[in-house]
Amino acid sequence: MEPTAQDVKDLRSRILQKLESEHGSSQGSFHPADMSRIVDSDDWLKRILVHHDIDMKEALNMVFEACQWRKDNKVNEISEQNINMDYIQEGHMFVRNRDLDGKSLFIFKWKKHVKGKWDSEEIKRCVIYWFERLERMNNGDQITLFFDMADTGLNNVDMEFTKYLIGLCKLYYPNFLNNILIFEMPWILNAAFKVIKAWLPAKGVAKLKFVSKSNLKEFVSPDQALSSWGGQDSYVFQFVPESADSLNGRYDDSKKKVHFADGSPITPNSPSGFGDMKSEEGFSNSASLLHITPSDHILFTQDGSSDLSGSAKITNISNFTTTFKMKTTSPEKFRVRPSFGVLAPNASAVVNVSVQPGFSANSLIREKFLILSFQTEVENPGDVTDLWKNVDSKKIQQTRLKCVLGSSSGLSQNGSAYGLTSSSHGFETDSEQKISQLLSAVNHLSESNDKIRADVSYNRLLLKISMFLIVLLGIGLFFVMKTVQTNSPKSNLDSCEIPYETQYESQYSPG
Repeated sequence: MEPTAQDVKDLRSRILQKLESEHGSSQGSFHPADMSRIVDSDDWLKRILVHHDIDMKEALNMVFEACQWRKDNKVNEISEQNINMDYIQEGHMFVRNRDLDGKSLFIFKWKKHVKGKWDSEEIKRCVIYWFERLERMNNGDQITLFFDMADTGLNNVDMEFTKYLIGLCKLYYPNFLNNILIFEMPWILNAAFKVIKAWLPAKGVAKLKFVSKSNLKEFVSPDQALSSWGGQDSYVFQFVPESADSLNGRYDDSKKKVHFADGSPITPNSPSGFGDMKSEEGFSNSASLLHITPSDHILFTQDGSSDLSGSAKITNISNFTTTFKMKTTSPEKFRVRPSFGVLAPNASAVVNVSVQPGFSANSLIREKFLILSFQTEVENPGDVTDLWKNVDSKKIQQTRLKCVLGSSSGLSQNGSAYGLTSSSHGFETDSEQKISQLLSAVNHLSESNDKIRADVSYNRLLLKISMFLIVLLGIGLFFVMKTVQTNSPKSNLDSCEIPYETQYESQYSPG
């Protein structure tokens, strides 16, 4: 059912009313780019209405959940400059060609995905990058997920990542899927896909198609299919960066003001701003004055009922008195003590950072800290604030730290795509847990079997080498004996006998 213009108008009105009632402003607290999609265009709201069969209540909930998720994960700022390009360059996932409906194929080479080999949070960000890039490339049109399962095994099964993909499409990217094509799935993964199928909504199950080389042409034409699928496209993966032209319509956040811990709003053009990880013009990015431990991050952990907190040790490794100041992109989230100080040569200070109540760990992953430092003759920390106001920016050195969540925090950096635990959504029943345990057991048996096969192959090799050495030794002994027999004195009985004729003649010859 296609939503009407009035349906879209009604949904927009409800969104603005809810923002006004909850935040005191129709602009709310969402990212400006997401507000623009709500206010300035009908396309995204139409997709949400279609996604929920024009159920206004469900559509309204999805708008707020999606916008909040995008804000918490800073989705609008994800780009090639802040994702794991090593993972992207390996070709685990990429976009190539279109299906028979004209929808882009987002391809997952599943045999390259081994659970635990890569950081799961980095993989999630790479998926979001591709989803956002496809949104821009196709103006929000649907895509087809293509899972290339050829040559995969149990070690490639990653239920958590699969659930995350499903959650993205179900909760945050409305009406985004045309089809889900599963290519050449091994029979051993049937149990896993029974669990996955249970996670999908009814609409998703209808889009799920199992294909092979014989029937792929029903969904992808031969000229659009890769040669490894039996098609005509001999494409070899090579990452192509997103062109600047395709980003023209993207929200430009480079001029957004960033408020740091001392309350002074500054833009990235000033010494303290840092919209990305590149050095700003006008001051040094080296760390010759200070040694920071850890060197590039602050690890946040939580013990029991205590606040989520972390720390950094700052040591003055220069021969001069050095002053430092720590700033952060979101001062409302953090309590930094001390936020500035003066260090004599070889002196150290520990800066403790704790998360303010009301902020979740999931919201920390994109936050950063900046430690600024310069040489000074002032030893009284009370005079430092005035000194910072008049400092020459060319003398300032900087060190950037990102936020990392420790395992004891009990939370994922990017969180679940569902926003809550899977059990709270009813995604994992007892039978599904048993199937997951069975898969784990089968995986263990498969690994043990591979180990046994390797041991058997090794023993066979040793046996062959032993037999060869025995044969070689036998041949050597044979030649030695032959040589000894040949070189020994010949036993000749004939040399000891007197000819019969000679004996006879000597006995009977005449006197």
